[in-house]
Amino acid sequence: MSLGDVLWTSHSVSYIGDRTYDPAPWMDASYEFHFRDPHKLVQNILKNPDFKNEIDYAPYPDWAWNQADIIAQDPATHGSAFVPIILGSDKTTVSVGTGQNDYHPIYLSVGNVHNNVRRAHRNALVLLGFLAIPKTRKKHTNDARFRTFKKQLFHFSLSKILETLKPGMTVPEVTMCADGHYRKVVYGLGPYIADYEEQVILAGIVRNWCGRCLAFPWDLDGEHGNRTRELLEALIEEVDTGTLWDEWGIVVDVIRFTSNFPRSDIHALLAPDLLHQLIKGVFKDHLVDWVCNYLEETYGSTWAKEILDDIDRR
Repeated sequence: MSLGDVLWTSHSVSYIGDRTYDPAPWMDASYEFHFRDPHKLVQNILKNPDFKNEIDYAPYPDWAWNQADIIAQDPATHGSAFVPIILGSDKTTVSVGTGQNDYHPIYLSVGNVHNNVRRAHRNALVLLGFLAIPKTRKKHTNDARFRTFKKQLFHFSLSKILETLKPGMTVPEVTMCADGHYRKVVYGLGPYIADYEEQVILAGIVRNWCGRCLAFPWDLDGEHGNRTRELLEALIEEVDTGTLWDEWGIVVDVIRFTSNFPRSDIHALLAPDLLHQLIKGVFKDHLVDWVCNYLEETYGSTWAKEILDDIDRR
C-alpha cells in the first residue's frame, strides 16, 4: 500500500497450538496486522527541519539518563545519542450499530522531541500500524487457548513490527538530524502508553495487580519492590505456575515482546493513560463517585442533590 510517505505492509498469523479437544473456527482463521517501517518513521522524525530547535540529543537525569549510561559503558556504542522509542496503543470501537467495527491502532514517537511538539500533532506522533483483533463465538471466549492466543498475538505483532529497529539498538547508526548534522544514534524501547486493560496484557500480569510493582491488590500502600525483567525470569525458572499466579500476579504462558529487545523491561516502560487512568479513573470513577456517596449518606438524598446542583452551577 502506497498511502503516506512510508509504505504500508502486512503480516498474517495463524494458530498452531493444541487442537485435541473442542476445535473452534478461530483456530483455522488467519489474523492480519498492518504496519509501516518504524525505522523509516523514526528517521523522518529525527531529520524533520521543523524540529530543529525543539529536539534534545542529550538526556536529562531520569530514566533516559540511566539508559545513556548503559550505552556509554559499551565501547561500541559510547558517544552515541540515545533515541527512546515511545509507543502507545488503544483499541477503539468505531461503530456499534453497523457491525461492531473495532480498530486497534498503535502510535509511535521519539523521546527526544519536546512534549509541546507532540501535543501540537506536528508529525512528531505518527501512526505506526493496526493490530489484529481476534474474535470468536461467545461459547469460545473463555477458552484458555483462545485467551492465551490473543495475548501472544499481541506481543508477537509488536515484536514483528519493531524488528527493523533492533539492529540499531546495539550498533550505532549514523543518521541525519533536524539541524542538518549527522549523528551516531542508538535506539531503545521507551515508555509504552496504554490504559490498564492493555497494561495487563503488556506486563503479563493477573488483572487487578500492578504492572510496575509487586504490591498486592489488597495492600497497595504497603512496602513492595518493583517488578523487573531479571526478577520475572528468575521467578519463572524457580517457582511453580500456581504460586506465580496467586502470590506474584504473574501470567507465565505469554512471552513478552520486550524479551526480544536489549535493555528493555516492560515493567519500567509502562506509562499511565492520562485520560482513562487519571482523568476518568481517579477523578470521575473514584473521586466524583466517592463525593456523591458521601453527600448522600451525610445529608440525605434530597439535600445531596441540591448540593450537587449548586456545584454544577459553579
